[in-house]
Amino acid sequence: MIELFSYQFFVMPLVAVVLISVSAAIIGTYILTRRLVAISGGVTHACFGGLGLGYYLGINPIVPAAGFAIASSIAVEWMSRRLNLREDSAIAVIWALGMAIGVVFVFITPGYVPELTSFLFGNILTISAADLWAFAVYTVVLVAFMCRCYRQIVACAFDRDFAAVSGLPVRFITYTMTVLIAVGIVLTIRLVGVMLLMSMLSLPMMTAEVFTRRYRTMMVASVVVSLLCSVAGLLIGAQADVPCSAFIVLLMAAMFIGAKLLRRMNKQVLTNKTN
Repeated sequence: MIELFSYQFFVMPLVAVVLISVSAAIIGTYILTRRLVAISGGVTHACFGGLGLGYYLGINPIVPAAGFAIASSIAVEWMSRRLNLREDSAIAVIWALGMAIGVVFVFITPGYVPELTSFLFGNILTISAADLWAFAVYTVVLVAFMCRCYRQIVACAFDRDFAAVSGLPVRFITYTMTVLIAVGIVLTIRLVGVMLLMSMLSLPMMTAEVFTRRYRTMMVASVVVSLLCSVAGLLIGAQADVPCSAFIVLLMAAMFIGAKLLRRMNKQVLTNKTN
């Protein structure tokens, strides 16, 4: 297993896993705090429309997928604000519309779409240098924005109405984070695919939330959980010669269940001691 670290085909996915773990923890903590876990699934499936369009036009499908992701995420915010529509209802509309558009374009695309499976289920071992640079630039921008506007982001995440009354730039923060989430989702598709991306953006944060409710602590703990599960899943997948994304999500789910059980056991022990 140690020999894997000497091969470039493994080192590049490993670096990507580190970068994506950091970025996913940042945007995932914001999503979980705002109780918008479903938006990751909605925007992810809306990306399928862009993927189908890209294959139909014969261009890099990531480009139209990014456009669909950004447009759909902004549409969710716009519909919830201007049309007085609940965010979960707006997400459902975007989810269904994106999938329908994608199915239509994939169906009318001549021939067989060979790379579609990698976008649906992910294959981190096929990551390219261009993908890695994109991850790196995005992570730097995301971390810089988080450091610059940390207090405003936390305030908007917990209570947008209070933040607006306090004179904070709620609309700027909300739309900027929405766009960053959309871009992060598109880039992370190469890691776990459309079908499993929602787990990547929720399970590490849910695991961290079991032990802490402080925003900063939850974000840091999410990075640790995501890194441990991602690196372990990458190693297991490479050794077993199966898609790494499945093992990554299975490990994240197992860690979440283990955290919940440990928390319950600790409560029972404290209750017994009190009695």
